Amino acid sequence: MSSINLAPMLDTVFNLLIFFIITSAFIHESGIQVEKPQAVTAQRLKNDFIVLAITPTGEVWYDRNNIGVAGVRSTVQALLLAQERPVVIQADRRATTDILVRVMDEAKLAGAKSLNIATAVDQ
Repeated sequence: MSSINLAPMLDTVFNLLIFFIITSAFIHESGIQVEKPQAVTAQRLKNDFIVLAITPTGEVWYDRNNIGVAGVRSTVQALLLAQERPVVIQADRRATTDILVRVMDEAKLAGAKSLNIATAVDQ
């Protein structure tokens, strides 16, 4: 009786699995859900960016941590040391413009060259 040796096929499948896990891009979300405003001119960015979220109550979150406005500059500065990336701010539609401008100022002072505001795509 002859049989098929499946060991080489399993090795190949596991190598492909490891390759796809290593090369996939993981997005660091802010850790909270915000209701983004709608925009007709919204564009998609590539996956490599820093995401800050602003809640309706004025809290600022990064990677499931409440960093506040005071923590934006140090957080963005530390993240930009490794690689230059755009900063995306997910402001809830009920957040005040004052807090949005303060977060944008802190990100710019930290050295962010590109600031973007996340919106929901109008369909």
